Parts: sequence; C-alpha cells; structure tokens
Amino acid sequence: MSTAVTRVLTGITTSGTPHLGNYAGAIRPAVEASAQPGVDAFFFLADFHALIKCADPAVVARSRMEIAATWLAAGLDTDRVTFYRQSDVPEIPELCWMLTCVTPKGLMNRAHAYKASVDANEARGTEPDDGVTMGLFSYPVLMAADILMFNAHRVPVGRDQIQHLEMARDIAQRFNHLYGRGHDVFVLPEVQIDEAVATLPGLDGRKMSKSYHNTIPLFEGGQKALKAAVAQIVTDSRLPGEPKDAEGSHLYTLYRAFSTQAQARTFKAELEAGLGWGEAKSALCDCIEAQIGPMRSHYADLMAHPDRIEEILQVGAQKARHLAVPFMERLREAVGLRQPAARTASKKVEKSARARLASFRDETGAFRQRLFSADGHELLLSEPFADPKQLNQLSRAVARMDLTMLKPDEQGRVSLAVDGQRWAYCSVESLSQVQQALAQI
Repeated sequence: MSTAVTRVLTGITTSGTPHLGNYAGAIRPAVEASAQPGVDAFFFLADFHALIKCADPAVVARSRMEIAATWLAAGLDTDRVTFYRQSDVPEIPELCWMLTCVTPKGLMNRAHAYKASVDANEARGTEPDDGVTMGLFSYPVLMAADILMFNAHRVPVGRDQIQHLEMARDIAQRFNHLYGRGHDVFVLPEVQIDEAVATLPGLDGRKMSKSYHNTIPLFEGGQKALKAAVAQIVTDSRLPGEPKDAEGSHLYTLYRAFSTQAQARTFKAELEAGLGWGEAKSALCDCIEAQIGPMRSHYADLMAHPDRIEEILQVGAQKARHLAVPFMERLREAVGLRQPAARTASKKVEKSARARLASFRDETGAFRQRLFSADGHELLLSEPFADPKQLNQLSRAVARMDLTMLKPDEQGRVSLAVDGQRWAYCSVESLSQVQQALAQI
C-alpha cells in the first residue's frame, strides 16, 4: 500500500490588511482542508511577492504580522501544518534563479498580469513596458519556485491564477527534461478549483478587493468598523414591507457565507416577506459577528505580542527548511553546482567529509548495505539481497526519491521502497539525514 500523502500549498501576499473576502475565500477553506487526513499542508506568507506590489516597507512589515495573526486566530493548527514566511526560506529564491535560467521569455510575455500592464500603457499612449519591473514580469517564476520547492501535488487557486499554475508545470517539465536524467526532479502540480468557496461581493457589488476599495474589514476596527462598513452596502430602493429579491441581493450572498443553511433559508424568507434593508444589515452584522467575534480577541492578543507570532513563524521556517535544504542539495548537484564549502576544500578533505554507502555480505551470505553520515554515524542497514546488482540498483533508485514525502507506519518507521521492493527502513527522526547522505553518494 502506498505511504505517500497529498501535499497542498497555499500562500497569501503580504501587501495589505486581511478583509472579509480573504477570510471566506481563502483562509477559512484552507484551515478546514488542513484538518483532513492524508493532507500535508503548507501555508506561507508571500512577502517576496509583496515587494512587487508595495514599495512601502512599513506596510509590508505590518501586513506580515496581520496576515500571520489572522491565520492563527482563524484556527490554523501549526502542529499539523508547515506555516512559514517565504523570505525565511533562502532556498526559494535560489530555486527561483535556477528556474529563471530555463524559462523562455516568450512564456513570460504571455502572462496575464504583464499583458494587462502593457495593454494599459498602450491605451494611455505610453511605452508598452512603462512601469513594468522585472519583479512583475517574472512573477510566475517565483510562484513556480514556491510550489516546486516543496513538490506540492495540489495548489488551491482562484480562476485568475490558473495560468500561473500551468506555467509552473511548463517550467517544471522543462527542468525535468534538461536535468532529470530520466527521472522527474519535480512533481507536476495540479490546479485545485473549489467551486463551493465563497467569492464575496464588496460594498458596491463587485468582487471584494482592495483594488476596488470596497472591502469589509475582518478584525481591524472591531465590531464598530464592521457595522460601519455593512451600512455602506449598496441596496435597491425598495421600502420596508416591499418584497425583496433575495437571490439578487448582495446582503443575502454575504449572509449565506457566514450562516447555516437553515439560517439562510429563514433570512431569505424574511427578505421576500418585506424585511427592511436596515434590519437586514443589522441581521447580517450579527451573523458575521457570531463567527468572527470570538476570533477577534485572539487576533488582538497576537498583534499585541508580535514575539509570539515570530516564534511560531521561526518554528515553521525550520520545518520548511528541513525539507528545502536537502532538496536544494539535490538540485545543485543536478545542475552541476557543488556546495560552496566544497569548492575550496582539498579532494582529500572532501572525500573524508562525505557520506558513504558500504556494501558487505552478512553471516548468511546475503548482500547488504550500511549508510553512514559524513561524520561516520550509521544511519541505516539495508534488507538482505541475494543479488548485489539488484541491491545497488535499488539503493540508487531510492537516492533519487524525495523521501520527505513518505509517511511512517504505526511503529514510526519509514519504508524506503521502489515499486514494492523495500531497500531499508529508517526512523522518522533520521529521514532528513538519510536524504542528505544519499544526495552525497
């Protein structure tokens, strides 16, 4: 039976304060999905991406804290997931450069965000690339690095981001073709579109977005700010007592996103029976407050103690780098780059500092292997094999795998196997060391 789990990755750009649409459309469904069995979830703060959109350091710095606090207040279990800041994992920008070197410029020319900027410039009569930075132009490559660094299987996105996932697949396929040597280096990520995820209307009826200045605050400003924003929602001119078109009402759409089905049916019936817009807005506030109110105090407490947020993010960065560091070693080897420390070392020192795989025959006459770390510590003992050639082929195949994606059994052991043929067992605690050692052989 396969021991692999599904790895899912989601990021939010830290360029502003989270609003109600961010919560209902991204944060809430992601937190719920992370609790599902068989899911290895990665959530990150995309602060490198924020530099493309925002040149105000204070805004970026505060947004990093606000969005982290929002995830945590919404119930994200950081013991179950890997929650980190993009800028705390230096392997991501390093991978971004590797991917940039294999990405055709023509592919970036077709990116929707870049084309939209060019079209806007041409409409104004300015140079096509006026105001276009290399950050904006190569944004899809950084997004690809975010995804491929952890070999995510699925990436939940909105429909406006589907093209970026397709580009990430194209870039991964090109890298695999150039450097895979017959084996895929990267998993090809799949797009996940959840039709049930709410896309909330803003104050003016358009999609809730900071770009439209029509957002409803999530936590900032408290219940008073929530009521003030809801009071500004555009409605028609029907008076109290006149039946309302519930299905065409933005109030009803918002209400459904925070209520039970039974509550939504009751609210719809009241609107169709003539409930006044003022009373409807009051009911909407109560409905939203019932869900986010209990989270607000937790959010405020976290924002008052940024050191707690920082500690959580640093733990998450360690978990992320536990996977990223050995994988980057494999990538450097794949493209022909040696580790920086090895460049100035003599061959003798380099040889003595490398991990090694020792083959031998045990007392029964079977062929086995022992894997030793660079400091001489024995990491594992292979299964016995009658054919030494088969043993060598299997160990080489295991060395090409991403072992961090394997799941331990009930005894806490990880089976290192290919096509049902087990090479060896190792403990969960030593998995990263085994991965690093195999990369050096």
